[in-house]
Amino acid sequence: MLADELDYVVGVDTHRDQHVLAVVAAPTGALIAQRSVAANAQGYAEAIRFAERHAPGARVWAVEGAGHYGAGLTRCLSARGEVVHESGRTASPRSGQRQEALRVLLLTRRSAVDVRRVALVQLRSVIVTAPDDLRDELRRLPLGELLRRCSRFRRSSSRTPDQLATILALRSLAQRIQTATHEADVLEREILAHVRALAPDLLAEPGIGPIVAAQLIVTWSHHGRVSSEAAFARLAGVAPLPASSGLTTRHRLSRGGDRQLNRALHTVILHRRQHDQATKDYIARRVAEGKTTRDAVRLLKRYLARHLYRVMQNTTPLTT
Repeated sequence: MLADELDYVVGVDTHRDQHVLAVVAAPTGALIAQRSVAANAQGYAEAIRFAERHAPGARVWAVEGAGHYGAGLTRCLSARGEVVHESGRTASPRSGQRQEALRVLLLTRRSAVDVRRVALVQLRSVIVTAPDDLRDELRRLPLGELLRRCSRFRRSSSRTPDQLATILALRSLAQRIQTATHEADVLEREILAHVRALAPDLLAEPGIGPIVAAQLIVTWSHHGRVSSEAAFARLAGVAPLPASSGLTTRHRLSRGGDRQLNRALHTVILHRRQHDQATKDYIARRVAEGKTTRDAVRLLKRYLARHLYRVMQNTTPLTT
């Protein structure tokens, strides 16, 4: 909806238990009405009635935190056919039950992976400072065998206090790693099922597995959320920004946007630099032309964002 076609903007400041609404006249910016509603189904219905009374013409909702405290209101408004934008973003809010399922699954899996990574660092650190005989027993074992050995440690009256404390710490950390790994694997299988239902073509792209594909889907969400491939590149933080001096003309990548999406694109480029010959040839050609490797990678990320946006635009993902 074009700005000059609007009569009203309904701004929503979202909180955990209540939302504050303000109706503003689009042409003049004048405040027309304000009120607070509860952050529940009854409050959402009150919000719509409030808007119908004070903003009866062409209106758009600007919801702060549409993916967090404002998620319930955003779903309700979208289901009623209201035009909703997320305040401070270049895209409209996400929609679709499977997309929301992917967002929650990704968040939970990311937590499990973080727990596993931290516990692995702690496990290695404990082994480094362990008593000599225990350290010699463990430090050369491959990871799988190391976790199995440590997770089976038992108390023994023959061990010294420092040995006993060490084996208890190792057992706890190993079991934590195993549990987190299992959780991450279970969640990844669930994520893969949703990705196959929504955008299976993404999985055919080199370097894109279920986790990267899920992040792409969550950010893109649905047709019309991101207006163009240039907007998608900005959202991904890969739109080129001028970074020239008086002697050189160059660009750099944006540091803004969705950092998880940016990380997903970076993961794809890392994979392709190692395993995709076309990517290797492209970087070599750009370097031969005088570009730095960093500049070549920047160009690759921009191309990748454009290409993947078009792949998703050409799919018809489920919205249920």
